[in-house]
Amino acid sequence: MKKIFIIIPFVILIGFISFRVFKKDYVSPEALEMMISYLASDELEGRELGSVGIEKAAIYIEAVFEKNNIKPYFETYRNNFKWSAIDAYNIVGYIEGNDPKLKNEVVIIGAHYDHIGVADKVGDDGLANGANDNASGVSGVLLIAQHFAKTKSNKRSILVALFSAEEKGMLGSAYLAKTLKEDNIDLYTMLNFEMIGVPFPDRDYMAFVTGYGLSNMSEKMNEYSDFNLTGLSEISEERNLFKRSDNLPFYETFKVPCHTISCSDLSNYDYYHHVDDEADKLDYDHMTNLIKKTIPAIEAICNTPTKEIKLYNE
Repeated sequence: MKKIFIIIPFVILIGFISFRVFKKDYVSPEALEMMISYLASDELEGRELGSVGIEKAAIYIEAVFEKNNIKPYFETYRNNFKWSAIDAYNIVGYIEGNDPKLKNEVVIIGAHYDHIGVADKVGDDGLANGANDNASGVSGVLLIAQHFAKTKSNKRSILVALFSAEEKGMLGSAYLAKTLKEDNIDLYTMLNFEMIGVPFPDRDYMAFVTGYGLSNMSEKMNEYSDFNLTGLSEISEERNLFKRSDNLPFYETFKVPCHTISCSDLSNYDYYHHVDDEADKLDYDHMTNLIKKTIPAIEAICNTPTKEIKLYNE
């Protein structure tokens, strides 16, 4: 009985948060700040794998999916796997394409929702809340997903994947990539969103694409958005960030363009895996602008008659 008493108020709270987030303009600084402030709150304990906090984050994501009539891809939203003795789960939603033929092709948009839990203390604070890493990416993906769930403007089908165990070595994305490969899906491309919470002060683009030279993804996103949205980060190339996020297992498994979109190459944000990675450090106007300019690019990716984004070695 005690466990039920704890869970019921939390579910009510989730419904309240979701209602407030999506009542007004769903891509707005207010919506983003509300989402990130919850996902990066002390209540979620840094969203470490196996914690009560990551379960609360999963329930929140599921509530957003349900609120927007985004269907589970599997029997439930959860794609379950194990890490050692710990139960872990990706959260996966499905937005079916509206074209009888193209709906059999799949575009994945994703982000990891786990974090490291704790980090070196600063004063009395030992929680690594993970606002930029990666409540920002999760919130961006959820708002992009809501756009497509509302407009139904995608001819290709969209998988909305929020990954767990990225911080343990991209285990969640590796498991989902393996599962989808066994299901023989026709994956066109995968866009992963990682640390999009702060702008670059000195770049002529908003975000960089990891693995820039592997495909024409960046060029096509700029063409589709009619804006200099993405570009090359030499720092990302030097630090090989292409191999450090959840795009990698899909690239290795499917051999198609799979990239991470990010605004932090570890040169413009001082709080990576730090207790001060808090919601109040982020720039919500920047994130709103980024998401609003990214949506037309994803819309074009979902709707071109042929697969225009290609690996350069094809």
